[in-house]
Amino acid sequence: QVQLVESGGGLVQAGGSLRLSCAASGRTFSSYNMAWFRQAPGKEREFVGAISWSGTTTYYANSAKGRFTISQDNAKNTVYLQMNKLKPEDTAVYYCARSIHTNVMIDTTERGYDYWGQGTQVTVSS
Repeated sequence: QVQLVESGGGLVQAGGSLRLSCAASGRTFSSYNMAWFRQAPGKEREFVGAISWSGTTTYYANSAKGRFTISQDNAKNTVYLQMNKLKPEDTAVYYCARSIHTNVMIDTTERGYDYWGQGTQVTVSS
């Protein structure tokens, strides 16, 4: 059984930075993609970005590209989401997730992932 636990959320002023962490049980990064999604109040959960199982490829939503960076530390079984130049519209609950299948291309849709974390709240004030 794989468990994902997000942390690092909080309140930050617009233009500031925040780094989220997702600690995973087991050696989940050996062949699984890891992704970040977010869900704002009244909205559907949306894709933020992902990193391939090899760690060599990342892909970001247009809203995150140029501002957010995903990385991972296999030794710690942890994936990170570095968020810079935060905007009020970034306010949401952020979730990390592991791909359902191994050795696959990055999927930008929610249905491609399983083992979701509990989420961590990010609030950006203007």
